Amino acid sequence: MTIFLGVDGGGSGTALCLVTGDGEVLATADAPSCYYLDSAEGEGVSLVERVLTEAVAGICASAGIQPAAITSAFFGLPAYGEVSGDVPLLDAAPRTALGHDRYSCGNDMVCAWAGSLGLADGINVISGTGSMTYGRYGDIGARVGGWGELFGDEGSGYWIGVQGLRAFSQMSDGRLPPGPLLAVLREELGLASDLDLLDIVLNRWRGSRRAVAALSRPVVRAAGLGDAAAGRIVGDAVAELVRLVDTTRSRLGFAPAETVPVSYSGGVLTAPEVLQPFTTALAAQGQTYDLRTPLYSPVVGAALHAAAQAGESLDEHKLRPLS
Repeated sequence: MTIFLGVDGGGSGTALCLVTGDGEVLATADAPSCYYLDSAEGEGVSLVERVLTEAVAGICASAGIQPAAITSAFFGLPAYGEVSGDVPLLDAAPRTALGHDRYSCGNDMVCAWAGSLGLADGINVISGTGSMTYGRYGDIGARVGGWGELFGDEGSGYWIGVQGLRAFSQMSDGRLPPGPLLAVLREELGLASDLDLLDIVLNRWRGSRRAVAALSRPVVRAAGLGDAAAGRIVGDAVAELVRLVDTTRSRLGFAPAETVPVSYSGGVLTAPEVLQPFTTALAAQGQTYDLRTPLYSPVVGAALHAAAQAGESLDEHKLRPLS
């Protein structure tokens, strides 16, 4: 029996999935984040090895197998490829967990593409805490965006959250006309005074990416209540995400008349208030796109990618039970 392991790492957690060649899910598991660049303990890449070793042992125990039984595995790791000197270390990290070399590593964006489009040529746009696109066209792969919150990640949850905080502060001062965003964020954060926002974001949260990104939800809600500033923020976010898709299309070399499949991942585009204008804006482009609802989760995408790397072809009726 062939068994494939998919691992989707992320800033908030690590998901694992064991799948047989017949499309049966043997086990799924969740583990702590393997994002190592800002780990509180300063472990560095050793954090990745520790998390993966514990997580692989756990999911294998749940499935009643040994790691040696895994035919092929794919590890989608956050920040993979973003620090060149760390790539060999990250490539080696799963070896301790598996006890063999039948695996490969890549950025977790590959999991999102593989899952959302079922390994088909096309583009996946990610808008969660951060934002980026990854697409494939034959043997060509291209990444666009994902430059981080300091000077990138336009259209992401963090980016929307920051823009919302900026609008709130300007409304509180009177530099912007007050709108529903004021009341929405006051209630969301339990503000006794508007200036308490400084204490919450800077002192209590210490600028946490995840906490700031979570503010994208109330900002989108305020836009739905007719807040003009929040509406502009959502509109600008949509425009940035469409620009990521267009740029990826160009870099992959799709012909102008060719219909390009597009799908999406991350919490921002699951909100109808964002997905609908994104759909409209994408359709208004001069290029032809086919926006598709994601087929599978990123962790299932990682398992599919592991199978493909082993030369295994899983047809549609085998894939369906994985959704």
